[in-house]
Amino acid sequence: MIAVIDYGIGNIGSVLNMFKKIGVKDVCFTGKEEDIKAADKILLPGVGSFDRGMDSLKRSGLIPVLKDFALVDKKPILGICLGMQLLTSRSDEGQSNGLGFINGETLAFSFPKESNLKIPHMGWNEVMVEKENTLIPYGTSSRFYFVHSYYVKCHNDADILATANYGINFTCAFQCDNIFGTQFHPEKSHKFGMQVLKNFSLI
Repeated sequence: MIAVIDYGIGNIGSVLNMFKKIGVKDVCFTGKEEDIKAADKILLPGVGSFDRGMDSLKRSGLIPVLKDFALVDKKPILGICLGMQLLTSRSDEGQSNGLGFINGETLAFSFPKESNLKIPHMGWNEVMVEKENTLIPYGTSSRFYFVHSYYVKCHNDADILATANYGINFTCAFQCDNIFGTQFHPEKSHKFGMQVLKNFSLI
């Protein structure tokens, strides 16, 4: 079973609809500790600010069970967009500590005015897969949909799964053992996103 975490933040409808579309039926949208403990995988969605996301997780009381799931039991966890950023240690966006499941931090895009690059970064971007993995097919050209003003910087290059370019090259997906994150939205990325979520369901 895949537990999609309910902590009051996230584009849940699109995620659940995508799982349904690709035929993954054993999916549970839940904020219950017992459901999470019984799950095989976790998906942590998220839309909005870093501090609000961490505050919502703290109020939910789910942080200890998430830590046990990912760091002790070492079951697969996938963070999407803000969910990816919350897996890092901190963010330029706020003051709260992140979950710290991966050695990295979340930084703000900052461009000179003459660049004409708008923030947030919004739209379709090509993604370059940097290593063999079980989430995104290696050696193929993939395009994904992004909406974000912040990006993750991995402190361990070995954790970088894929990169994209928007003014700078940035990490758009990471993997450290059982811990995965995507800055792009697979649930909004048509056939490419379908493949990512299907692959995650099979890990």
